[in-house]
Amino acid sequence: MRIIAGVARGRKIFSVSEKLPVKPISDRIKQSVFDIIKPRIPGSHMLDLFAGTGNVGLEALSRGAQRVVFVEREGACLKAITRNLENLGFTDKGKTLKADILEGVTWVKRHCTEEGFDLIFMGPPYRDKANKPLYFTQRTLDSVAEGELLAETGLIVAQHHQNEKFTAPKGLECFREEKYGDTIVSFLRRVKPA
Repeated sequence: MRIIAGVARGRKIFSVSEKLPVKPISDRIKQSVFDIIKPRIPGSHMLDLFAGTGNVGLEALSRGAQRVVFVEREGACLKAITRNLENLGFTDKGKTLKADILEGVTWVKRHCTEEGFDLIFMGPPYRDKANKPLYFTQRTLDSVAEGELLAETGLIVAQHHQNEKFTAPKGLECFREEKYGDTIVSFLRRVKPA
């Protein structure tokens, strides 16, 4: 894995053991997502949920994000994120938090600006070790909405399996979807007042 663009372009991202249930975003999907959100990145505050090795948040920092909060439950992943932040020179711009996102994320509010996060990326796992489908997108979106984590003009980017359906929580709307094989990337924003 490498950084695609920005000040750290071409630099390596350290990963974790393949035994861990971590499947990084593909370069193809990452490139496409960042092409779409490119104007929103400079100076932004970002939340990277189910961060894994921090691939998405690190890319955002390379492209000019001001700060990224990485939330992950696996200790080995958090160590990899910390190592990557140090290696890429982003230590002062990244914060790692160990938590099980499925238990709720409303508490993350204290780690963002008063307005909320400008960008929230979530890429929960699709399947467990027994290959059973996991459906974490709805629960995570509901918790993000409940915690009012998204800034007024912010954007949520949700990567999920094509078979996983969800309903945008009250106050949010899904305005765009992109398909990559069996992966869907959904883009959500706050509903504009009538």
